[in-house]
Amino acid sequence: MSQPPPRTPEEKLAEAKEQLRLPRIVVICGSTRFMTEMTEADLRETGAGRIVLKPGFDMRSPHGLWSDPAEAAALRARLGALHRAKIRLADEVLVVGARIGDSTRAEITYARSLGKPVRFTHPEADPDA
Repeated sequence: MSQPPPRTPEEKLAEAKEQLRLPRIVVICGSTRFMTEMTEADLRETGAGRIVLKPGFDMRSPHGLWSDPAEAAALRARLGALHRAKIRLADEVLVVGARIGDSTRAEITYARSLGKPVRFTHPEADPDA
């Protein structure tokens, strides 16, 4: 008798989230220019009973953590990897903002390649619409 194929890590994660009865997890993507709008989206999504993941801070604002250009470049790379991990963990993506830049476009492409549903606060901004 043949064995069923091993489950993927994604399938195992989905099963674990179901067993834990976790609410849907939504990750907010978009330019940090729209941090105020991201905070508003966080309020709405949390109020609707979803777990929300989003960028933790805006590197456009001055801070000692990214005042050195070399450290800032390394931090940007780590944050990019962290955000992709948030996308993998999430059940869906909410793109915030009226404009989509290259980084957000790459996040949308990545999310869709994983089969994640992608919603937009401004549907006209969807690069694939």
